[in-house]
Amino acid sequence: MLSDTEKQALQDLYRLLAQRLPHFRPRAAQRQMLAEIAHTFAIAREPSTDSTAVTDKLNSGRHIAVIEGPTGVGKSLAYLLAGMVMALSRGKKLIVSSATIALQEQLVNRDLPTLIEHSELDVSYALAKGRGRYLCPYRLHQMTGQDTAAADSPFDRQFAMWDHKPLQGELSLLRLLAEQFQAQQWSGDRDDWPEVIDDRLWQKITNDRHGCLKSRCPQRPQCPFYLARDVLEKVDVVVTNHDLLLADASMGGGVVLPAPNQSLYCIDEAHHLAKKAVGQFAAEHSLLQAQSWLKKTTELLNRYVGFLPSAEPVLLTQDTMQALHDELSQLHAILQNEPRFTETDNPAPWLFEQGVLPDGLALVAGNMALMSASLMKQLTTCGEALLEVRKQHPDDEVTIDHYSSELGMVMGQHERMAAVWQHMAQHVEPPTPPIAKWITQKREAKKVDFMISASPISAASALSQTLWQKVSAAVLTSATLRSLGKFDLLLQQTGLGWLDDVRCVALPSPFDFAQQGELYLPPMQANPRDSAAHTAEIISVLPTLIDTAEAVGSLVLFSSRRQMLDVAAGLPTPWRDLLLVQGELPKAVLLAQHQQRIATGQASVIFGLDSFAEGLDLPGEQCVHVIIAKLPFAMPDDPVGQTLAQWITARGGNPFLEISVPEASIKLVQAVGRLIRTERDYGRVSILDNRLLKQAYGRQLLAALPPFRRI
Repeated sequence: MLSDTEKQALQDLYRLLAQRLPHFRPRAAQRQMLAEIAHTFAIAREPSTDSTAVTDKLNSGRHIAVIEGPTGVGKSLAYLLAGMVMALSRGKKLIVSSATIALQEQLVNRDLPTLIEHSELDVSYALAKGRGRYLCPYRLHQMTGQDTAAADSPFDRQFAMWDHKPLQGELSLLRLLAEQFQAQQWSGDRDDWPEVIDDRLWQKITNDRHGCLKSRCPQRPQCPFYLARDVLEKVDVVVTNHDLLLADASMGGGVVLPAPNQSLYCIDEAHHLAKKAVGQFAAEHSLLQAQSWLKKTTELLNRYVGFLPSAEPVLLTQDTMQALHDELSQLHAILQNEPRFTETDNPAPWLFEQGVLPDGLALVAGNMALMSASLMKQLTTCGEALLEVRKQHPDDEVTIDHYSSELGMVMGQHERMAAVWQHMAQHVEPPTPPIAKWITQKREAKKVDFMISASPISAASALSQTLWQKVSAAVLTSATLRSLGKFDLLLQQTGLGWLDDVRCVALPSPFDFAQQGELYLPPMQANPRDSAAHTAEIISVLPTLIDTAEAVGSLVLFSSRRQMLDVAAGLPTPWRDLLLVQGELPKAVLLAQHQQRIATGQASVIFGLDSFAEGLDLPGEQCVHVIIAKLPFAMPDDPVGQTLAQWITARGGNPFLEISVPEASIKLVQAVGRLIRTERDYGRVSILDNRLLKQAYGRQLLAALPPFRRI
């Protein structure tokens, strides 16, 4: 339970912030959110060794709350204040996770410093990033150090480091990176380098958990990743992103971030969590690249086999790699002759219905899964053998560490291959959701390659096992979590629906929508499914909806880039001069021009896509009219979405009503939410889609929108 001391601290701090924060407005919904979070964290679970207690905990969701906080509630202040007080009181870390870089930067650069300054709380914080965002000094030294330059050097930097002849510009950049890092003028954080570093080059100087030498690394004291992780162990608040949160959870938790059972979680932008998780647990690999890495690994093992007292571990590993290489070669030959890939120049991916492979491919998948898993074990054994030799021959430490690092790098590649085939070989029985499986042909120059891909269609089970069963307590929040007025979709997709007593709260909006805005549904004639007719009608209707003589901003949102460009091109020239079209300018430049136009007494119209329908903040006269061209239905044209639709249909369901409509409801609410951002905003939302009035689901979508005056 929440103690009297904690209650008093929260009340006192909230009053103090009300006095000190400029433009602060106490809001009942914000106080309610603060209280909900504090009570949730007050019943945080503690580790238990009693098996009965553990089972009860796995079924209970009392320690988890889902809170929808509409724009204007002040969510970040509520969860930061409640989270910091409760974390300090309970001796735990506060982990704040978001889906976007923009929110992470806002939290670290504005919200946390401001809150700590005015509350006088003694709290430290840091931004957590994955290992892949940091330089590996050891690898950079291998690429640029003097000992790698000699022709007779045991460190052949051509091995595994380059898949092409290095360009002079690449070598010059590597030397510059090394000089700046050595001079402490660059931190080793990729995001701190003033220019974009090409992904292919960056992969050569970063590392993963397999390739890292850890405590054995001679560069360990200067390693940016470990220096950053050391900071995480000392701070009270860790700000991270959903990808790193999920990656850490999939490794068991507590690997990069603080341990889940010692942390309180605030997961903001939680409506992105389920899809982020699906992507996290997906896997793919190229046939030709996998064969290339198998050959490189064989070369590497040949180079260091002389260091080992016995060649048996290496020989066994090479036998497995040869078998894998042969299996991949046979699969490549089969796919090259597959009619669906030979009968057209641009074949669609080969998607296996409900994740069921034909018998021949199922046999290949089973063999590949067994062999790739065996390879990972054998490579691990080889790595352990190297470490034993290192202990016995300290004079060879430098050489052996180099080989260990390279072995770790190739293990990371083979781990991805193993993950793909574990998915491909997996067969699930109804009602368990299937694994989406597909093969895509890739043509580069004269080479024909194939990408093998697999992904779960639901992250519910994975999130339940890796996160919800391990966290001490968690709060999921966002401005839009309900779909069609209910939390059902979110609970289903995240696995929270399997837990008892998860508390779901929809906070009231601080805005008076009936007074501040209106909803207009023009009498559109064209069916949006007829794209050409609908586009032509939008071109004719838009000039009647926006007064170009008034110095205000309008935002027109499209679900299709093609329709957006067609409408922009079809408008008369004077109108075209008012437009700022997403993609024609960098986002920051586009918004700056829009604001400048309004400030100088001109009208301005932004044309945008889905990314402008969420997170875009245009208060006041910058946006007094939001026009939505079409209901934001996502067509299940990707392999994961198609497999999900197949599964729902096989169960007797309707994918459109079960997935497309609920997801469209969330997107529509987000798009409408661009209009009213403060208590002083006003304006109109116009929706140019007659399905809202003509289809039964349209009434459901309308009912979920804010209570604007309706025209």
